[in-house]
Amino acid sequence: MPSTANTPTRGSDSTLTIRPLTDFTAAECTGVDLAALRPGEWERLVEAYHRYSLLVVRDQDLAKAAQIEFSERFGDLELPIRKDYLGKDYPALHVVSNLGADGKPNPTSALDNPGNFFWHTDASYMRKPASTTLLYAIDIPPQGGDTLFANMHAAYDALPQATKDRIEDLRAIHSWEQSRHNSGSRAASKEEIAAAPPVAHPLVRTHPETGRKALYLGNHTSHIEGIPIEEGRALLAELLAHATQPQFVYRQQWRQGDIVVWDNRSLLHKATDDFDMGQFVRRLHRTVVQGDAPR
Repeated sequence: MPSTANTPTRGSDSTLTIRPLTDFTAAECTGVDLAALRPGEWERLVEAYHRYSLLVVRDQDLAKAAQIEFSERFGDLELPIRKDYLGKDYPALHVVSNLGADGKPNPTSALDNPGNFFWHTDASYMRKPASTTLLYAIDIPPQGGDTLFANMHAAYDALPQATKDRIEDLRAIHSWEQSRHNSGSRAASKEEIAAAPPVAHPLVRTHPETGRKALYLGNHTSHIEGIPIEEGRALLAELLAHATQPQFVYRQQWRQGDIVVWDNRSLLHKATDDFDMGQFVRRLHRTVVQGDAPR
């Protein structure tokens, strides 16, 4: 099917242009205001979202309320497990930053949650994990502080058939508590464990809208159901190493005003700490949409 991504919407004065950034993931969207969409633009954005799994929408000027409103087009918003991540004015909008309580930038060593620097898919430890995440760049360091995204459809497609057959019916245990241990973060509290007890999801997930298969794993996984724990963890590590090879990875080099919209059912992601976090501020606004139970 030929792409019509760059064709202006008929019957409107839309200037939205959508341009693929790689052969496998990500498209750049320009000439659009997400706070005031014109006729036909939402439909084109959704089509591109399903086609590319990730949209980089440039040059936005979004108040928190506008980000909330646009995010809710994708579904109900999810609240963070960590109570200190709840937004003060909008609980569902989490401010992601390296700023400490004193308002100054924190170096990596001062962070109690380095989990963002490990490959993961958002909230996979929930019975109904996140479908869409939206991250809006407010303050960006002069260089570095990128986010990496790995396409799990492309990674699955590239597996040998024997491996696909081996993992087809396996289920991985996803655990908030184990995730904290995996990343060397502060231990999960009893309240957090109660809110997000371990849950089993298919290791090979079928996307509910596109029907494409993808690996579903990452830092939130603990082990594989029905397999000795160490054997299962070795398989998870092997699959993760395969899935995050450079040919499957897109690097988002942030610009102030970017909002990145991505599909957690299709992608893993992680932040990079390749800038002086004790000197420069990196601050983004994050909203997350609840999805459905993986199948």
